[in-house]
Amino acid sequence: MTVTPDSRAFAIQEIPFSRQGSWFNISPVTAQHSRAQDLHLVSHQNGMHAVLRLVPVHPGTGDRAETGWKATPTLLAWETDGGRISLVYESADTIRLRGERLDLDITPADRELTSFTGTYLYRDPVDGSYQFTSYETGRRYRITLLSGVIAAAAGLEGLAGTERRLVLSGSPGWEAVIEEIDSARQPYTAPGDFDAAAVSHARAFGDFADAVAPLPAATAPAAELAAYVLWSATVRPAGFLRRPAVLMSKHWMDKVWSWDHCFNALALAPGRPDLAWDQFQIPFDHQDETGALPDSITHSEILYNFVKPPIHGWALRRLRERLPRPPEPGELRRTYRCLVRWTDFWLQARTAPEESLPHYQHGNDSGWDNATTFDGRRVLITPDLAAFLILQLVELAALAADLGEAEAAARHRGTADALQDALLADLWSGDRFRSRSPRSAEASTSRSLLDLMPIVLGERLPRDVSDHLAERISSHLTPHGLATEHVESPHYDSDGYWRGPIWAPATVLIEDGLRRSGHTDLADGISHRFRALCEKSGFAENFDALTGAGLRDRAYTWTASSYLLLADDHHRRTAPPAGGAPTAAHRPPEGSPRGPDPVPFRLSPS
Repeated sequence: MTVTPDSRAFAIQEIPFSRQGSWFNISPVTAQHSRAQDLHLVSHQNGMHAVLRLVPVHPGTGDRAETGWKATPTLLAWETDGGRISLVYESADTIRLRGERLDLDITPADRELTSFTGTYLYRDPVDGSYQFTSYETGRRYRITLLSGVIAAAAGLEGLAGTERRLVLSGSPGWEAVIEEIDSARQPYTAPGDFDAAAVSHARAFGDFADAVAPLPAATAPAAELAAYVLWSATVRPAGFLRRPAVLMSKHWMDKVWSWDHCFNALALAPGRPDLAWDQFQIPFDHQDETGALPDSITHSEILYNFVKPPIHGWALRRLRERLPRPPEPGELRRTYRCLVRWTDFWLQARTAPEESLPHYQHGNDSGWDNATTFDGRRVLITPDLAAFLILQLVELAALAADLGEAEAAARHRGTADALQDALLADLWSGDRFRSRSPRSAEASTSRSLLDLMPIVLGERLPRDVSDHLAERISSHLTPHGLATEHVESPHYDSDGYWRGPIWAPATVLIEDGLRRSGHTDLADGISHRFRALCEKSGFAENFDALTGAGLRDRAYTWTASSYLLLADDHHRRTAPPAGGAPTAAHRPPEGSPRGPDPVPFRLSPS
């Protein structure tokens, strides 16, 4: 793969322009469902905050210039007849700007300045730079002019309602840098010219894309853009995030939730194993004294009022299959202990006396926040939760065996078998699973796809059970993918979050379970439709199940990761190795007749 500044353009109204490591981006999206007329510098430190408005203006008159935006993974430009402003990242916290026959008017996104809010402008007497200092982000935005002139500098040191603005100008052109800094920094010194910064930016993305998306364009035409969504949403360690982290988005979903991260880890594993391992570990860095993982983590906030489903055993099994090298024994042992504590949380803190199965306290705990499963009651024993814990215990048994702890391995296997017996005895009605309250035997009668999630047990399910589940799952399949609420349900809502739209995590989990239970044709169909959906509609948070339109946040990393994961699996199943037949996507469980072991994942040369 060759990536240059002329790579395929994308819509910056949907995908922000940024780079790996940066805590800010350039975008017209300034808040949830809020899109401005102009591009803004938007920071994600201390939350999502639009800091600076960037407006091209005509030289001399200062009138707004009507420009078009062109964004590629490596270059952003404002363009009009005869004029252009170009922007690249020189580093994670520094952007370079170059103007030709267009000036740039820079103003605070929030024009109001109070004692506790807004953005203050002054000129630094040390180096002559101009600095906007933001109460909301707690950071400074230093502007250093490299060539040209400051055509206007209004509101320096002004308070309250003072208009604050800078206009960058120059004939035949001008150059400047904007840095996001903390309290102070040495005066800016350019490491090279604008073109060198553009080449460096392109090379950094190209190396990443070559590593995580080495798929033939004919097999996965959206792979490069998926790689960009991941790369540009990655931030360096800061605040509560102690590792490099792939945020769900550099729009308003700028957090790491404690199940989303698993899909990003899986997509990154073959090509960026260290970054993948960091993604898996992020919530475990904040595991509490009960063993619970936080609901979400971001730069300046950790929430514990909800949790997320325990898909981590399932994810770790697949992660270990996809990593090009195994984790160090000490790291694996630490992970094993964290996973034991997370499992014990569900078996102890979330299992009522005299019950055999654990419960959620709210739909948010399941990750399917408002699914119809939870319409009658919020505190529920659900089949998906039990299934995830069974898989987690199976993985704990495998880890314990690898670590030489035979007794612990046998104990985990016994607990997994007991949970599965309870799942089938308590929640299986003969043709479907039902959820119920731990306080009563009253069962849920929803038509949510969530109730079919025990298909993730794959080869562990009795054949008649998996057949019933597969039949019901197929009835949720639209031309675009799996509707999270059956389209014939009276509660189906085309933009109802988990009450209809297609979601990436449900797709990946169900596709994997169907494949492991032998329903490969249905799994193939689901994979194909979801990949085609992303190639048509991008990497939205979710999609209209009947039209395929992207909904909500349009640059969601677990959607991009799920596309890469499914495309990679499909490629490995169908592309013959040198001198052989197509290979299986995953290593089958011991004793399962699922075909040959996979060929190790190989990277294309960068």
